[in-house]
Amino acid sequence: MRRPRLLAGLAGLALTGGLLAGALPAGAAEPDAAPARTQAAAASYTWKNVRVDGGGFVPGLVFNRTEKNLLYARTDIGGAYRWDQAGSAWVPLLDHIGWDDWGHTGVVSLASDTADPDRVYAAVGTYTNDWDPGTGAVLRSADRGATWQRADLPFKLGGNMPGRGMGERLAVDPHDNRILYLGAPSGNGLWRSTDSGATWAKVTSFTNPGGYQQDPTDTSGYNSDEQGIVWVTFDESTGGGTGAGATATKTIYVGVGDKENAVYRSTDAGATWTRLAGQPTGHLAHKGVLDAGNGYLYLAYSDTAGPYDGGKGKVYRYATATGEWKDITPVAEADTYHGFSGLTVDRQHPGTVMVSAYSSWWPDTQLFRTTDSGTTWTRAWDYSAYPTRSNRYTMDVSSVPWLTWGGDPAPPEQAPKLGWMTEALEIDPFDSDRMLYGTGATVYGTTELTRWDTNTNFTIRPMVKGLEETAVLDLVSPPSGAPLISALGDVGGFRHTDLGAVPPMMFTAPNFTSTTSLDYAETKPDVLVRSGHLDGGPRVAFSTDNGAHWFAGQEPAGVTGGGTVAAAADGGRFVWSPEGTAGVHAATGYGTSWTPSAGIPAGATVESDRVDPKTFYGFHGGTFYASADGGLTFTAKATGLPAKGNVRFKAVPGRKGDIWLAGGAPDAAYGLWHSTDGGATFTKVSGVDQADAVGFGKAAPNASYPALYSSAKIGGVRGIFRSTDAGATWVRVNDDAHQWGWTGATITGDPRVYGRVYVATNGRGIIYGDTSETGGGDGGGDGTDPGTPPAGACKVAYRITNQWQGGFQADVTVTNTSATAWTGWTLGWTFPAGQTVGQMWNATPAGTGSAVTAKNAGWNGAVAAGGSASFGFTGSWTGSNPVPAVFTLGGATCSAA
Repeated sequence: MRRPRLLAGLAGLALTGGLLAGALPAGAAEPDAAPARTQAAAASYTWKNVRVDGGGFVPGLVFNRTEKNLLYARTDIGGAYRWDQAGSAWVPLLDHIGWDDWGHTGVVSLASDTADPDRVYAAVGTYTNDWDPGTGAVLRSADRGATWQRADLPFKLGGNMPGRGMGERLAVDPHDNRILYLGAPSGNGLWRSTDSGATWAKVTSFTNPGGYQQDPTDTSGYNSDEQGIVWVTFDESTGGGTGAGATATKTIYVGVGDKENAVYRSTDAGATWTRLAGQPTGHLAHKGVLDAGNGYLYLAYSDTAGPYDGGKGKVYRYATATGEWKDITPVAEADTYHGFSGLTVDRQHPGTVMVSAYSSWWPDTQLFRTTDSGTTWTRAWDYSAYPTRSNRYTMDVSSVPWLTWGGDPAPPEQAPKLGWMTEALEIDPFDSDRMLYGTGATVYGTTELTRWDTNTNFTIRPMVKGLEETAVLDLVSPPSGAPLISALGDVGGFRHTDLGAVPPMMFTAPNFTSTTSLDYAETKPDVLVRSGHLDGGPRVAFSTDNGAHWFAGQEPAGVTGGGTVAAAADGGRFVWSPEGTAGVHAATGYGTSWTPSAGIPAGATVESDRVDPKTFYGFHGGTFYASADGGLTFTAKATGLPAKGNVRFKAVPGRKGDIWLAGGAPDAAYGLWHSTDGGATFTKVSGVDQADAVGFGKAAPNASYPALYSSAKIGGVRGIFRSTDAGATWVRVNDDAHQWGWTGATITGDPRVYGRVYVATNGRGIIYGDTSETGGGDGGGDGTDPGTPPAGACKVAYRITNQWQGGFQADVTVTNTSATAWTGWTLGWTFPAGQTVGQMWNATPAGTGSAVTAKNAGWNGAVAAGGSASFGFTGSWTGSNPVPAVFTLGGATCSAA
């Protein structure tokens, strides 16, 4: 349930040694910021999430105050999302963030511009200590997150640091929207932009940097970082107008990580600042929400920064006109064992306020509600007669059934829980019945909230479709049974029989907090083994029905964590290298007894040969190991392999002794190696600059060797690559709009579907890609125009993927229906209602007004017969936005897909 502070390998790998300042992908930022591509061709791929729905902490939800249904969510490591009301789903906004900038997938704050709802801002950066080598940034978008520009900051931001549920630290002046404020951590103070986020400068008149530390003794810099400025709130009643004639908002409130001086105010548009007199002390102000109409500033306090801890808290109301402070805490101080954080005002009925007991883990979180500005409160649940609870609500998790965790707890606990880490809490400013809140695993909500006030039961449901926030640690795609089985952080893992459906339950019996390793028996794929973290154990489990059911194994003394585990090809033996002092062990049968393995160091990574059931492999510290007796004894084989950084290796199905090894570090050996003699010798694969994971899928048509997939850097370009000729040549299969930050944990193809690849992300869930190729060729060509194809030789699918007032986003796929490969293409159309193209990616736009042409990019011009190429763009519309009726390619009319 708790987000891992640092996933395996992410910090120690040091990735690139630094971020590329100012560099953003093509189609996602300023044109002059796009990195060069060196690949001559790429397959046409469609990318989707394997559905889990949620799986991580959502610390922030932000409604726009002037446009109905415009809502954003931020996650601690998985980027930002916009709500699509028509589809009742979340749309990811930061998939363009690449490997070098992986830290920018952590979002510490979001701001939606009330004066111009098309504008949205994100303050990004994952860690403020040395776990993240780069600095933070503020991303700005003028099209609701479809495309972004970036302003780098001279300090780090911490989307996955303590205190990330406080906020929002980023705010736009509701009148003069050129002005933004950002609260910085680590002693960096308050910052301001006066040019809509393009440049930033420190507010030197604000002198309290917010020095509270969760744990000053923490030498890692994680819990010892200074919280800094934690929220900014404008009093919109003190500004004038919007647009060109607007005057800046005069009164601004700022929350500071300082238990004695938590709230400051400026009444002169930020020129000077004063500590609010008479304010309570001894706690941190997690949130400050203003009801400008009634003149009340509401504040939720906790004794720690969260998001996990907090033993005491307060709720206060400050009268902005008189300076009166009033303690409106919903419960007596003696009865609080938690802090308060989630805080929201009903903008339709401003005397209605809600607050959450975010750190009440047992028996459940608590939500409080007042309709009289805090004079009296009611609770989401009470005890009727302990331990029996009386709930005002019903939980319906039928759309995401795993949220019960398969539990049946004793009262007063319930399954599913109302929540935990409930720091994001918002009532829709346009609809008093609609409320959403974030938890450590999902977004919950209701559209029946006002039933609360009549003591009528209302329903709470997951409102999380499309928001995929799992951290992926291992993946397997067996040759039969479920197409995908996963090992995930925080929620254990799932067996997916349908990639587009939420599984009914995560792995249970036992429930690992995180599954670190997973394997199946190659010739008996119904036999699986997994290892993971669980306080007190057991930390290894087995399945004999393809992962549908599991049972725990025993473990040797000294095990403290999951480590890696391998199953013999025939499922009769297992080798486990757990964390702790136990060292590598082998077992016959299902882990009823373990025998220490000789000749291999503790902490080694272990895998099995996919043909010989007695052959296992290991790797540690630059040396490769092999066992021919079922893992009882290992012998050192090849040396000189990467001794620094993370290294992962896999054996090829159906080929004894055929092994691929990926990994290393930028300042040492780094790349991809291949052995065909059981690890006795390895050959470095030329042309692969860096590689971090390798996997196998179904061979291409007319090929005998499995397709290879790797998260790698080839030809100076980072991406997801595929080889259909045993590593002789590679083609990038993702594009700059689909990068997902760090993808180095694991990767695998599908043995049953050619071209399908499953990609692990660190917080964006499991991504899978399917190719439109039918012949299996990767194409080629020089990007020139194909000339005039025969009539009917092309087919076009035009899909509007998102639409808002005055703007839209569309995806276009053009398919070669001829019998001849294209070496380039130019697609043309005319918009029927005067629409125009804004920014385009994966193709180059031309034309004027409503007449548009899109010419292939240099890397996707080659399209095999039966193959496809895809591109996307944002556009503008007025009145209506119909689909173009006619598309032409080389003068010929294309048919509609």
